[in-house]
Amino acid sequence: MTTSLWVRQKWIDYRLTWDPEEYEGLKRVHVPISFLWKPDILLYNNVEGTYDVSMLTKALLDYNGSVWWSPPAVYKSSCDIDVEYFPFDEQNCSLKFGSWTHDSSRLDLFPVRVPLGDTYWRNAEWEIVEMPIRRHKISYPCCDDQYVDITFYFVLHRKSLFYIVTFVVPCVLITILTIFVFYLPSNCGEKVTLCISILLALIVFLLLIADMIPPTSKAVPLIGVYLLFSMGMVTVSILLTVIVIHIFHRTPLTHTLRPWVRTVFIEILPPYSS
Repeated sequence: MTTSLWVRQKWIDYRLTWDPEEYEGLKRVHVPISFLWKPDILLYNNVEGTYDVSMLTKALLDYNGSVWWSPPAVYKSSCDIDVEYFPFDEQNCSLKFGSWTHDSSRLDLFPVRVPLGDTYWRNAEWEIVEMPIRRHKISYPCCDDQYVDITFYFVLHRKSLFYIVTFVVPCVLITILTIFVFYLPSNCGEKVTLCISILLALIVFLLLIADMIPPTSKAVPLIGVYLLFSMGMVTVSILLTVIVIHIFHRTPLTHTLRPWVRTVFIEILPPYSS
């Protein structure tokens, strides 16, 4: 999951306090963050080489020692994808932030919920349904101390209108065409051609869907199962169509009536039909 965000952080450094009256009422200044101490907050579930904020913007420093720092960052994090109900699926992703070196006795973290507001750029494919925030204190096997992390959970719902129009509806319509193959007369040679065209169209849709969803073996998308089932039905219809056409074009000159067929359909069954 690629996320563009502002990493808003606030801490108090009592070494940076001053009396505004001694500096002509100056209460707030902008200071390069490289001149200040800053917590080593990293994204734990990052999947790229850059774990820290790469753009070191200036921090806002108040006279009471409060430091406000909101650098922009682009993170690529790991997310467990479940595509079973694609394209009507919901995904649960998270961003886990915490200090890499300081335990809870030296550096404690507390979340501050801020409304998304105008800073939220809406995505054309995904919609945020929920965004709960949790604070955890965890002990790792390497150390006896507890470390604090702040985890932001994202419940994302896929906007499915595009996929309904371009995939779901065409797949259903193409599958329905298979039924009309049996309405064509038996002497029509296009019966097999129509079935093969439908089968090729379903294969193309299956390949397109395979390219659009991430490869995973945890769950098979239901639309993929539907396409495989439809391909099986079309394959059976092709076999039945070939058999029907083969029987239709049989003549006494090319095929003789087998003895058991004559016995069953001419001698045994006719008395029971009257």
